[in-house]
Parts: sequence; structure tokens; C-alpha cells
Amino acid sequence: MQQYNTQLEKLPLPEYGRSIQNMVNHCLTVEDKDERQSCAETIISIMSNIYPDLKDNADFVPMLWDHLAIMSNYKLDITYPCEIIPQDKFHSKPDAIPFDNRKIPYRHYGKLIVQLIKKTAEMPDNDERDYLLMIIVLQMKKFLLTWNREACSNEKIADDLEELSNKKLTLTQAVYELMLEHEHLLPANTTVNNHSNGQRRKQSSNNGKRPIQKRIPKNNQKRYNQRKR
Repeated sequence: MQQYNTQLEKLPLPEYGRSIQNMVNHCLTVEDKDERQSCAETIISIMSNIYPDLKDNADFVPMLWDHLAIMSNYKLDITYPCEIIPQDKFHSKPDAIPFDNRKIPYRHYGKLIVQLIKKTAEMPDNDERDYLLMIIVLQMKKFLLTWNREACSNEKIADDLEELSNKKLTLTQAVYELMLEHEHLLPANTTVNNHSNGQRRKQSSNNGKRPIQKRIPKNNQKRYNQRKR
């Protein structure tokens, strides 16, 4: 009777296939130690053919011996040519990565922008600070365009900048002129002076023509008026 893979024993490393797993299971049954050692080395040679592109990697052969130990459930009594991963470390879970759960005022700007604004607010008022502020404002404009193109305007960014810096930074004329010089850093079809992209699109969508009105047949005019009410 044919057996399906779902009915067979689960493979520890499915990428090697069941044939190699059967070889490892056979190697466990070999009683002579020298013959068992030779069998394990033959299995390693076959396993290396699965990843020919990694043969030049210095960690490739130790990785294969680690995989052989895992496939044998660390029961294979052979002389390993290199140190293998201990069984307790293989089954142990990695340490949890600490996350910063502090609240971000505006998530679409991100945490780094908020940190840059606080650092810039501590700098002395000079050309370097204006240049850094210009980079921050342009980046804020990119993020705001991605998040909500309709709400993107210089006034909105200036208000957010003032709020995030506790009213220590403002969008001065010097920064605005630097933004005009580096306008090419913005996304395509976007300028520094676009105060209301949504209104501009609505005005240009009809190209100055009157809006197209829906024509209703006379026999359906009464029914349409009743439905409209």
C-alpha cells in the first residue's frame, strides 16, 4: 500500500529530502564504528551537492555536520571533524528584542525625524542648523505626501515642526530658500510651493471646462426626482 509523505515521520530538515534522511537513519543502525564513520562522510558528500554555490564558503562544511547531527537527533556516535551546535542551544529560543514602545506624536514622520528635530533645536542658530533643518523639512514633506497627499502643505509642515520642537524651530525665510534650491530632492511632480495639491488636481481635472452633468431621459425624470428626495 502506498504511503503518503503526510503519513510518514516528519523530516527534521525537509530541504534535504527523505532519501538523505533515510541514509541518516541507516547510518544509525551501522554497528561498526569505522564503517559508520565512513557512511557519515559519504552522506556529507552527498549533502554538499545540494548547495554547490556554497562550497567555497568557509562555514559550509561545519554547517553540513551540524545538519547531520540534527537529522540524527544527536544520536549518531561518530567523530565529528569540527565542533557542532549543542543540542540545548539548537532548541533554545533567542533572546527577545527590546522595542521602544514610547508614543510617537505623528507616526507618518517616524521616530528618527522626531529625534533629529530635538537635536536640531539644541544647536546654535547658524547656517549649519538651517541646512540641517532644510533636510528635515524636505523629508517631512516626503513622508506627508506618502501618508496623505491632500493634506500636504508648507503651513502644515511648519505647524508640525513647531509642535515637535516645542516652538524652538520655525520655517524661516532662509530655510525656505534652501528648500527651493534643493527642490530636486522631492518626489516627481512635487514642488516646494504646492500648498494644496488636492485643490490643484480638482481644478485641472476638467481643464477649465464645465463639469459634465448626467443626462436623464424625460420619461425617467419624475422617478429620478422622487428617488433623489
